[in-house]
Amino acid sequence: MNFKQKIKKIRKKITSVLPEFLKDTEDKTPINSVSEYKERMARHKKKILYRTIAGGAAVGILVLGGYFLVAKWKYKGYSIVTESVQEDAISARYAQFGEYILKYGGDEISLLDAKGKAIWNDPHTLDNPMVDVCQNYCVVYDKNGSEMAVFSDKGKVGSIQTDLPILKVKVASQGVVAAILEDGETTWLKVYDSSGGEIVTAKTSIDSPGYPVDLSISPDGLLLGVSYLGVKKNQPSSYMAFYNFGNTGQNQMDNMVSGYTYPQILIPRVQYLNNSKAVAFRDDGFVIFSGKQIPEEDKVVSVEEEILSVFCDSENIGFVFRDTEGKSPYKMELYNTNGKLKWEAGVEVAFDHITISQDQILMYNTNEFAIYSMNGTCRYQGTLNEGKIQNIFKVAQNRYMVIMEGGMETIKLG
Repeated sequence: MNFKQKIKKIRKKITSVLPEFLKDTEDKTPINSVSEYKERMARHKKKILYRTIAGGAAVGILVLGGYFLVAKWKYKGYSIVTESVQEDAISARYAQFGEYILKYGGDEISLLDAKGKAIWNDPHTLDNPMVDVCQNYCVVYDKNGSEMAVFSDKGKVGSIQTDLPILKVKVASQGVVAAILEDGETTWLKVYDSSGGEIVTAKTSIDSPGYPVDLSISPDGLLLGVSYLGVKKNQPSSYMAFYNFGNTGQNQMDNMVSGYTYPQILIPRVQYLNNSKAVAFRDDGFVIFSGKQIPEEDKVVSVEEEILSVFCDSENIGFVFRDTEGKSPYKMELYNTNGKLKWEAGVEVAFDHITISQDQILMYNTNEFAIYSMNGTCRYQGTLNEGKIQNIFKVAQNRYMVIMEGGMETIKLG
């Protein structure tokens, strides 16, 4: 039974249970008095009210039923919509950029539509290209090199040259970028506008506050969170530092407005979820920091299982663990931005990559991929027969762009 037939069945079921009083059985007998007229009018109004309530309930049931059908719908296979050969598919890398796909590496940076057709190209030769995306802006940079470029979905916005090797770069929603630059045992935090002008510079060292592991800038470009790795009492220790580039941070040394130490804890990843919340992924769980001016520790969530993968977007924080007690070999958990567990689901196959793409969770390895809805339902799991998977993105309702070694194809689930 297909989706359309299921909707028809639900509509038929609703019609069959409508009460008899909804049928048109208007009283046609003559009215002989005012009191009889008033009584008949009262019955008529009551019948209209019942019809309205029952009709609204029927529509509500239909809509609710349709929603759950869509949310729980499982696909059985896929068909190829378009395919193309890409000679540089192995050397190039790809990232989702809004409703488009950003292709970077090789000798150019390109923006592709859902069919793989280039919207614009920009010549660039980078030895080790990396990318970060925030809403309508992205930054492509040469890791361990000295060049980065800022793009919007319309094309190139500006180029930035650094005087030190680049370790990591993050971009805000208006093109402001924050970078970690390395100078021996000393590192520098630098914030640039989209055209390359320096906004803020801060010096760090392994002694204080530590070696920068990861950073994330808020979408509005006001706050920066940095995870540092140091040593306390001969034990590894992490330090989460937050910088404010507005009025609140101007009177603070290096614009640092708050900091938290975590002895014997590693924090390999930091991500701003919105302008006032950031999540720090620890080796034993995660910490949520809140505050539009001075971020403070808001919620600490600890997990006992070994963390295999983490992922997030502006509304969700996710983990994949090895499940030693459940029916499936792996388990996926999804939390909201307040640290509350929304659901957990079993995962049957080991996947090397996991990401959120247009309100779906995509998991894939070399030959297999799985698609989960945001309520934990596995909508599809199967093998790609045409080649080895390099990457996969959702580009429409049930369509996905799959990057392979020799090219790309758009597939439709059905």
